[in-house]
Amino acid sequence: MIKKTTIRDLAQAAGVSVTTVSQILNGKGQRFSSETRLHVLKLQKELNYVPDFNARNLILKSSQSIGVLVPNIGNPFFSTFIKGIQTTARELQYIPLIFGANHDEKIESYYLEKMIERATGGLIIASASITTETIDTTLKKNGIPYLLMDQNPIVDGDRVQTNDFDGGKLAAEHLLSLGHQQFAITMPSEPTANLLRRVAGFKQVLASKGLVFEQVVTIVYAPMTKAGGYEATREVLASGATAVFAINDEMAIGLYRGLRQQGILIPTDISVIGYDNIDLDEYVEPMLTTIQQPILEMGSMATRLLVNRIKEPLIAPQVVDLPVELIQRQSTGVPKIN
Repeated sequence: MIKKTTIRDLAQAAGVSVTTVSQILNGKGQRFSSETRLHVLKLQKELNYVPDFNARNLILKSSQSIGVLVPNIGNPFFSTFIKGIQTTARELQYIPLIFGANHDEKIESYYLEKMIERATGGLIIASASITTETIDTTLKKNGIPYLLMDQNPIVDGDRVQTNDFDGGKLAAEHLLSLGHQQFAITMPSEPTANLLRRVAGFKQVLASKGLVFEQVVTIVYAPMTKAGGYEATREVLASGATAVFAINDEMAIGLYRGLRQQGILIPTDISVIGYDNIDLDEYVEPMLTTIQQPILEMGSMATRLLVNRIKEPLIAPQVVDLPVELIQRQSTGVPKIN
């Protein structure tokens, strides 16, 4: 069995004390000569010494890790969001621990408990089902810094959010500018607060044009997945809509398949606009018109704000609003003249 190199082995090889090695490796060895520091760091590489994480935590009183709780790791939105977290966490010398709870509150509670047990420095919570009670009894009680994403309706604490209301307005303005007057919106039956804001923005634009939302819009309820979009196809077609606002790109892409199977052409027969601007949008045919959220930046900004909170617990609440924009591609066009 190969014996793991210890800090004592490294200290002995360098001819210095364990304390000296510890301080140099933890970036606190300025009082030692540059020759000593370089010698220790060189031997660290030669001996393949990796610091004991738990021991380091005890010394620094910090795990240098952050927990990330998302509802679905497999969703392309959250894959990109996590990429932004990982890039910035590495820059700030933190390790992100990623957990997907599959919208299950019991699993979420389990992961939260385990992250606290492991002295995670703070949490980025992108789940919509974390409650105020959980925040108060689990996170605040244990002094755990946290940051919420805009899926969560809780307004307390640090958060990163995009302007979903404006996103809904952009979608409606675009479809109206093409001449559409009958719409379908695909969304889950229990929408989160940010999704409701998208619908509210859409509704406001219609009202400004003298259109009554309930008369010109059919809401089609389905899971917010590709499968959900596919399942919504028949009801969308039955609505008589000439344009569909899918509440996210995953639903739009699922709808593509359903429409194709019914012999419906996009955008000749029906226009489709999504929301998020995930990578797949440019690889479907036709390429998907969508409302872009700066997903990568959302992950990066969430990480920076959380680390700020970890380092300075008493700073004022941090709330960052990021813009959205229309990305016009080939899936939207003028309505078909019957």
